[in-house]
Amino acid sequence: MTAEERGHSETLVYQYLPSRYGMNPDDLRRADAIEVVVGQGAKPGGGGMLMGQKINERVAEMRTLPEGIDQRSACRHPDWTGPDDLMIKIIELREIVDWQVPIYVKVGAARPYYDTCLVIKAGADAIVVDGMQGGTAATQDVFIEHVGIPTIAAVPESVRALKELGVHREVKLIAAGGIRSGADVAKAIALGADAVSLGTAALIAIGDNDPALDEQYRELGSAAGFWEDFQAGNDPAGITTQEPELASRLDPELAGRRLANYLQVLTLELQTLARANGKSHVHNLEPEDLAALTVEAAAMARVPLAGTEWIPGSS
Repeated sequence: MTAEERGHSETLVYQYLPSRYGMNPDDLRRADAIEVVVGQGAKPGGGGMLMGQKINERVAEMRTLPEGIDQRSACRHPDWTGPDDLMIKIIELREIVDWQVPIYVKVGAARPYYDTCLVIKAGADAIVVDGMQGGTAATQDVFIEHVGIPTIAAVPESVRALKELGVHREVKLIAAGGIRSGADVAKAIALGADAVSLGTAALIAIGDNDPALDEQYRELGSAAGFWEDFQAGNDPAGITTQEPELASRLDPELAGRRLANYLQVLTLELQTLARANGKSHVHNLEPEDLAALTVEAAAMARVPLAGTEWIPGSS
Protein backbone atom coordinates (compact mmCIF):
# COMPACT_ATOMS: atom_id res chain seq x y z
CA MET A 1 0.00 0.00 0.00
CA THR A 2 1.45 3.37 -1.03
CA ALA A 3 1.47 6.60 0.93
CA GLU A 4 -1.11 8.04 -1.50
CA GLU A 5 -3.40 5.07 -0.93
CA ARG A 6 -3.24 5.74 2.79
CA GLY A 7 -4.34 9.30 2.18
CA HIS A 8 -1.12 11.32 2.40
CA SER A 9 1.81 12.07 0.15
CA GLU A 10 4.64 12.65 2.60
CA THR A 11 6.73 9.86 4.11
CA LEU A 12 6.01 9.35 7.79
CA VAL A 13 7.89 7.22 10.30
CA TYR A 14 6.12 6.68 13.59
CA GLN A 15 8.59 6.19 16.43
CA TYR A 16 7.08 3.85 19.00
CA LEU A 17 8.47 4.59 22.47
CA PRO A 18 5.98 3.00 24.88
CA SER A 19 7.98 3.80 28.00
CA ARG A 20 7.69 7.52 27.28
CA TYR A 21 4.59 8.36 25.28
CA GLY A 22 1.17 6.96 24.55
CA MET A 23 0.43 5.10 21.35
CA ASN A 24 -2.24 6.33 18.94
CA PRO A 25 -3.40 3.52 16.59
CA ASP A 26 -4.61 6.10 14.05
CA ASP A 27 -1.11 7.56 13.83
CA LEU A 28 0.32 4.09 13.31
CA ARG A 29 -2.02 3.47 10.40
CA ARG A 30 -1.04 6.76 8.74
CA ALA A 31 2.68 5.99 8.89
CA ASP A 32 4.84 4.56 6.14
CA ALA A 33 6.96 2.74 8.72
CA ILE A 34 7.02 2.11 12.46
CA GLU A 35 10.32 2.35 14.29
CA VAL A 36 10.53 0.69 17.71
CA VAL A 37 13.28 2.63 19.46
CA VAL A 38 15.19 0.46 21.90
CA GLY A 39 18.25 2.72 22.07
CA GLN A 40 20.33 5.32 20.30
CA GLY A 41 24.00 5.40 19.51
CA ALA A 42 25.07 8.36 21.63
CA LYS A 43 23.67 6.77 24.79
CA PRO A 44 22.93 3.05 24.44
CA GLY A 45 21.55 1.76 27.71
CA GLY A 46 20.84 5.26 29.00
CA GLY A 47 17.60 7.09 29.62
CA GLY A 48 16.99 10.80 29.90
CA MET A 49 14.62 13.57 30.87
CA LEU A 50 12.09 15.52 28.84
CA MET A 51 12.03 18.88 30.58
CA GLY A 52 8.68 20.31 31.52
CA GLN A 53 9.47 23.65 29.88
CA LYS A 54 9.43 21.83 26.53
CA ILE A 55 6.00 20.33 27.10
CA ASN A 56 3.70 23.11 26.00
CA GLU A 57 0.01 22.62 25.23
CA ARG A 58 0.64 21.39 21.70
CA VAL A 59 3.39 18.94 22.70
CA ALA A 60 1.33 17.68 25.63
CA GLU A 61 -1.58 16.93 23.32
CA MET A 62 0.59 15.15 20.75
CA ARG A 63 2.32 13.01 23.33
CA THR A 64 -0.54 12.54 25.80
CA LEU A 65 1.54 14.04 28.62
CA PRO A 66 0.70 16.53 31.37
CA GLU A 67 1.68 20.04 30.38
CA GLY A 68 4.78 21.59 31.95
CA ILE A 69 5.87 18.59 34.03
CA ASP A 70 9.27 16.90 33.66
CA GLN A 71 9.02 13.41 32.21
CA ARG A 72 11.56 10.68 32.83
CA SER A 73 12.61 8.71 29.77
CA ALA A 74 13.46 5.26 31.08
CA CYS A 75 16.46 3.31 29.80
CA ARG A 76 14.32 0.26 29.12
CA HIS A 77 10.82 -0.57 27.88
CA PRO A 78 8.45 -2.03 30.46
CA ASP A 79 6.57 -3.72 27.59
CA TRP A 80 9.23 -6.38 27.07
CA THR A 81 12.17 -8.00 28.79
CA GLY A 82 13.47 -10.03 25.86
CA PRO A 83 12.95 -11.05 22.23
CA ASP A 84 9.84 -13.11 22.95
CA ASP A 85 8.07 -10.09 24.44
CA LEU A 86 9.29 -7.93 21.56
CA MET A 87 7.95 -10.48 19.09
CA ILE A 88 4.52 -10.22 20.73
CA LYS A 89 4.70 -6.42 20.55
CA ILE A 90 5.64 -6.48 16.86
CA ILE A 91 2.73 -8.82 16.09
CA GLU A 92 0.42 -6.47 18.01
CA LEU A 93 1.65 -3.53 15.92
CA ARG A 94 1.23 -5.52 12.71
CA GLU A 95 -2.36 -6.35 13.60
CA ILE A 96 -3.10 -2.67 14.24
CA VAL A 97 -1.88 -1.70 10.77
CA ASP A 98 -3.31 -4.79 9.06
CA TRP A 99 0.21 -5.98 8.17
CA GLN A 100 0.58 -3.09 5.71
CA VAL A 101 3.41 -1.12 7.38
CA PRO A 102 7.05 -2.28 7.80
CA ILE A 103 8.40 -2.35 11.33
CA TYR A 104 11.96 -1.35 12.21
CA VAL A 105 13.80 -1.83 15.49
CA LYS A 106 16.46 0.75 16.33
CA VAL A 107 19.32 -0.15 18.67
CA GLY A 108 22.30 1.77 19.92
CA ALA A 109 25.49 0.11 18.70
CA ALA A 110 27.02 -1.71 21.64
CA ARG A 111 26.53 -5.43 20.92
CA PRO A 112 25.38 -5.24 17.28
CA TYR A 113 25.89 -8.93 16.49
CA TYR A 114 23.69 -10.16 19.34
CA ASP A 115 21.19 -7.33 19.06
CA THR A 116 20.75 -8.05 15.36
CA CYS A 117 20.12 -11.72 16.16
CA LEU A 118 17.48 -10.74 18.71
CA VAL A 119 15.76 -8.35 16.29
CA ILE A 120 15.68 -11.06 13.63
CA LYS A 121 14.15 -13.49 16.14
CA ALA A 122 11.53 -10.89 17.03
CA GLY A 123 10.42 -10.73 13.40
CA ALA A 124 11.19 -7.12 12.45
CA ASP A 125 11.48 -6.06 8.81
CA ALA A 126 14.61 -4.00 9.43
CA ILE A 127 17.17 -3.18 12.08
CA VAL A 128 18.55 0.33 12.50
CA VAL A 129 22.02 0.22 14.05
CA ASP A 130 22.99 3.60 15.45
CA GLY A 131 26.71 4.19 16.04
CA MET A 132 28.19 6.32 18.78
CA GLN A 133 28.59 9.30 16.44
CA GLY A 134 24.80 9.65 16.43
CA GLY A 135 23.26 12.76 17.93
CA THR A 136 21.34 12.92 21.17
CA ALA A 137 18.79 15.27 22.63
CA ALA A 138 20.77 15.32 25.86
CA THR A 139 23.07 13.06 27.80
CA GLN A 140 26.21 13.14 29.90
CA ASP A 141 29.70 13.55 28.45
CA VAL A 142 30.62 10.19 29.94
CA PHE A 143 28.05 8.57 27.65
CA ILE A 144 28.92 10.56 24.54
CA GLU A 145 32.65 9.90 24.89
CA HIS A 146 32.80 6.43 26.42
CA VAL A 147 29.67 4.40 25.63
CA GLY A 148 28.79 2.70 22.35
CA ILE A 149 30.96 1.80 19.36
CA PRO A 150 31.58 3.56 16.04
CA THR A 151 29.21 2.99 13.13
CA ILE A 152 32.05 1.58 11.01
CA ALA A 153 32.54 -1.16 13.62
CA ALA A 154 28.84 -1.88 14.08
CA VAL A 155 27.81 -2.46 10.47
CA PRO A 156 30.10 -5.48 9.79
CA GLU A 157 28.95 -7.12 13.03
CA SER A 158 25.28 -6.75 12.07
CA VAL A 159 26.03 -8.05 8.59
CA ARG A 160 27.74 -11.09 10.12
CA ALA A 161 24.61 -11.90 12.13
CA LEU A 162 22.33 -11.41 9.12
CA LYS A 163 24.48 -13.67 6.95
CA GLU A 164 24.85 -16.39 9.56
CA LEU A 165 21.06 -16.51 9.97
CA GLY A 166 20.52 -16.46 6.21
CA VAL A 167 18.49 -13.24 6.05
CA HIS A 168 20.98 -10.69 4.72
CA ARG A 169 19.11 -8.40 2.27
CA GLU A 170 15.82 -9.95 3.43
CA VAL A 171 15.83 -8.26 6.83
CA LYS A 172 17.11 -4.81 5.96
CA LEU A 173 20.05 -3.19 7.70
CA ILE A 174 19.94 0.59 8.10
CA ALA A 175 23.15 2.28 9.26
CA ALA A 176 22.89 5.44 11.36
CA GLY A 177 25.13 7.61 13.44
CA GLY A 178 27.40 10.26 11.96
CA ILE A 179 26.23 9.88 8.36
CA ARG A 180 27.04 13.24 6.78
CA SER A 181 28.24 12.87 3.18
CA GLY A 182 27.89 10.68 0.12
CA ALA A 183 31.20 9.07 1.12
CA ASP A 184 29.69 8.01 4.46
CA VAL A 185 26.73 6.46 2.64
CA ALA A 186 29.01 4.69 0.14
CA LYS A 187 31.10 3.15 2.92
CA ALA A 188 28.02 1.95 4.82
CA ILE A 189 26.55 0.33 1.70
CA ALA A 190 29.89 -1.22 0.73
CA LEU A 191 30.10 -2.78 4.20
CA GLY A 192 26.69 -4.40 3.72
CA ALA A 193 24.04 -1.92 4.82
CA ASP A 194 20.90 -1.59 2.70
CA ALA A 195 20.24 2.06 3.55
CA VAL A 196 21.24 4.85 5.92
CA SER A 197 19.40 7.12 8.29
CA LEU A 198 20.13 10.84 8.62
CA GLY A 199 19.42 13.01 11.64
CA THR A 200 21.82 15.77 12.64
CA ALA A 201 22.95 16.34 9.04
CA ALA A 202 19.35 17.15 8.04
CA LEU A 203 19.03 19.64 10.92
CA ILE A 204 22.21 21.39 9.83
CA ALA A 205 21.03 21.43 6.21
CA ILE A 206 17.82 23.27 7.05
CA GLY A 207 19.66 25.92 9.03
CA ASP A 208 20.53 24.75 12.51
CA ASN A 209 23.83 26.13 13.81
CA ASP A 210 23.86 28.79 11.08
CA PRO A 211 27.05 30.86 11.54
CA ALA A 212 24.91 33.97 11.02
CA LEU A 213 23.32 33.20 14.41
CA ASP A 214 26.61 32.70 16.23
CA GLU A 215 26.10 35.73 18.49
CA GLN A 216 22.73 34.43 19.65
CA TYR A 217 24.14 30.96 20.25
CA ARG A 218 26.87 32.51 22.38
CA GLU A 219 24.23 34.27 24.49
CA LEU A 220 23.04 30.76 25.39
CA GLY A 221 26.57 29.76 26.37
CA SER A 222 27.05 27.84 23.14
CA ALA A 223 28.28 28.72 19.65
CA ALA A 224 27.49 27.90 16.06
CA GLY A 225 28.80 24.39 15.44
CA PHE A 226 28.04 23.11 18.94
CA TRP A 227 24.43 22.15 18.46
CA GLU A 228 24.41 19.61 21.30
CA ASP A 229 25.10 22.36 23.82
CA PHE A 230 21.56 23.74 23.81
CA GLN A 231 18.93 21.30 24.97
CA ALA A 232 16.38 23.50 26.69
CA GLY A 233 14.36 24.35 23.60
CA ASN A 234 15.98 27.75 23.01
CA ASP A 235 17.34 27.18 19.50
CA PRO A 236 17.79 30.60 17.83
CA ALA A 237 17.25 29.01 14.40
CA GLY A 238 13.72 28.06 15.42
CA ILE A 239 14.18 24.37 14.62
CA THR A 240 14.76 22.40 17.83
CA THR A 241 12.41 24.49 19.92
CA GLN A 242 8.87 24.54 21.24
CA GLU A 243 8.78 28.31 21.68
CA PRO A 244 6.36 29.88 19.14
CA GLU A 245 8.39 33.10 18.88
CA LEU A 246 11.56 31.20 18.03
CA ALA A 247 9.77 28.69 15.79
CA SER A 248 8.40 31.57 13.70
CA ARG A 249 11.96 32.32 12.56
CA LEU A 250 12.07 29.13 10.51
CA ASP A 251 11.05 29.56 6.89
CA PRO A 252 9.75 26.06 6.00
CA GLU A 253 9.96 26.65 2.23
CA LEU A 254 13.59 27.76 2.41
CA ALA A 255 14.37 24.93 4.83
CA GLY A 256 12.78 22.46 2.46
CA ARG A 257 14.83 23.71 -0.48
CA ARG A 258 18.02 23.51 1.56
CA LEU A 259 17.26 19.95 2.64
CA ALA A 260 16.39 18.90 -0.92
CA ASN A 261 19.64 20.41 -2.18
CA TYR A 262 21.62 18.60 0.51
CA LEU A 263 20.02 15.24 -0.34
CA GLN A 264 20.60 15.77 -4.07
CA VAL A 265 24.28 16.56 -3.54
CA LEU A 266 24.69 13.63 -1.15
CA THR A 267 23.14 11.32 -3.76
CA LEU A 268 25.39 12.67 -6.51
CA GLU A 269 28.45 12.10 -4.31
CA LEU A 270 27.33 8.52 -3.69
CA GLN A 271 26.75 7.88 -7.39
CA THR A 272 30.10 9.41 -8.31
CA LEU A 273 31.93 7.10 -5.89
CA ALA A 274 30.06 4.07 -7.21
CA ARG A 275 31.03 4.94 -10.78
CA ALA A 276 34.64 5.50 -9.73
CA ASN A 277 34.64 1.91 -8.47
CA GLY A 278 33.25 0.63 -11.78
CA LYS A 279 29.76 0.01 -10.43
CA SER A 280 26.56 0.48 -12.43
CA HIS A 281 24.46 0.84 -9.26
CA VAL A 282 25.23 2.12 -5.77
CA HIS A 283 24.02 -1.14 -4.22
CA ASN A 284 26.75 -2.98 -6.12
CA LEU A 285 29.37 -1.46 -3.82
CA GLU A 286 31.09 -4.16 -1.75
CA PRO A 287 33.84 -4.55 0.87
CA GLU A 288 36.39 -5.21 -1.89
CA ASP A 289 35.96 -1.57 -2.91
CA LEU A 290 37.32 -0.41 0.44
CA ALA A 291 40.76 -0.07 1.99
CA ALA A 292 41.65 1.29 5.41
CA LEU A 293 44.23 3.97 6.17
CA THR A 294 44.84 2.92 9.77
CA VAL A 295 45.22 -0.42 11.53
CA GLU A 296 42.30 0.46 13.79
CA ALA A 297 39.96 1.21 10.88
CA ALA A 298 41.04 -1.96 9.10
CA ALA A 299 40.29 -4.05 12.17
CA MET A 300 36.88 -2.46 12.79
CA ALA A 301 35.67 -2.48 9.19
CA ARG A 302 37.34 -5.82 8.39
CA VAL A 303 38.89 -4.54 5.19
CA PRO A 304 42.59 -4.63 4.21
CA LEU A 305 45.04 -2.02 5.33
CA ALA A 306 45.84 0.13 2.29
CA GLY A 307 48.71 -1.26 0.25
CA THR A 308 48.42 -4.71 1.81
CA GLU A 309 46.09 -7.70 1.85
CA TRP A 310 46.22 -7.78 5.64
CA ILE A 311 43.07 -7.50 7.73
CA PRO A 312 44.09 -7.16 11.40
CA GLY A 313 42.76 -10.07 13.44
CA SER A 314 42.28 -12.34 10.46
CA SER A 315 44.06 -15.68 10.36
